[in-house]
Amino acid sequence: MTRGGLTFERRGSSAETQGHMPATTEGPVATDRPVTTERESHHVSETMSGAGKKVLVLGGTGAMGVYLVPELARMGYQVDVVSLDDVSSADPRISYTQGNAKDDNFLATLLARGYDAIVDFMIYTIPEFTARHRALLEATSHYFFFASYRIYAEDVPLTEESPRLLNESTNQKFLATEEHEYSLYKARQEDIVRGSGTGNWTILRPAITFSRRRFQLVTLEADTLMFRAMNGLPVVLPDAAMGVQATMNWAGDVGRMLARLVLNPKALGQTFTVATAEHHPWSEIAEYYAELAGLRYEIVPVETYLGLFPPERRQGASYQLLYDRCFNRVVDNSLILAATGLSQSDLSSVHDGLRREINALPEGFQFSESDLSRSMTAFFEQP
Repeated sequence: MTRGGLTFERRGSSAETQGHMPATTEGPVATDRPVTTERESHHVSETMSGAGKKVLVLGGTGAMGVYLVPELARMGYQVDVVSLDDVSSADPRISYTQGNAKDDNFLATLLARGYDAIVDFMIYTIPEFTARHRALLEATSHYFFFASYRIYAEDVPLTEESPRLLNESTNQKFLATEEHEYSLYKARQEDIVRGSGTGNWTILRPAITFSRRRFQLVTLEADTLMFRAMNGLPVVLPDAAMGVQATMNWAGDVGRMLARLVLNPKALGQTFTVATAEHHPWSEIAEYYAELAGLRYEIVPVETYLGLFPPERRQGASYQLLYDRCFNRVVDNSLILAATGLSQSDLSSVHDGLRREINALPEGFQFSESDLSRSMTAFFEQP
């Protein structure tokens, strides 16, 4: 299929992407505020108590971790969080350790403490993960590996059985980038987990997740998107993506879903797409940012858009755009809802989640500016 003058592989029927599918399937910001609703609280306390159990969260101060950690603590778990950043907590059930979880000796010291579950947000190369996956699996009763919904080829709706790009693509140039292309090496690492001969793991494939100081629009991140919106500067967006259906999660909802999978028998040996069933075309999400953050934007051809990226990032941005953001992403989230006891109505809308996170930005807060943003400034200054 061709969009914006570029050709890529696709699956699925565009007729299925209209409306909402039914719910059938920059520095760290630590928080101690749980996001569980009063209605959910009774269900959690009755069926998912973590009292007396310990969870290790590696890389736990990122977009999903800042919501997962306090949720686990609220459920009664003792939560040890490892991060490169210096973070503290007033909650006695949460302990932060500053260190490099990729250091083998440091990791061995951590694992020797003994944990009932390990939630692993770390990003590994294939050789790194090959070397350490067994130690992680053998050190706990329940290991969580984070892949991504980007591993999927286009399929509507997406289910956990949808084909993966690694197995589906016929683009040999794309497949040759496996060592550094996120959608490919994450799929390969999934295979390493499944081939371990153990069953004490859960593979997670989160959709795009916005959070505290983490915002996305097509392939733009906060250091371009929000920097420019907050400074009254326009961005450019690729024409090929604007009519494509996108799925975006609020991290608070992701934290609730993940917490309910920890030591949950329904999650052992299973793979879950971590997502809302809500979806919108990128053009509509752009309008959300216009309303909530004052974003101005100009739609340009794909070639113009990609040409603004620094040369060293251009190929990666191209694959992210053409093999994800230009795929209709409509998720059947019935599997994770069934395992967690949540319903689609328990999840925030994209609009409400974005409003919550944008309004929570501290007064006077400023995002750092990306090289891409500087390229956009030069683009708009052209005669």
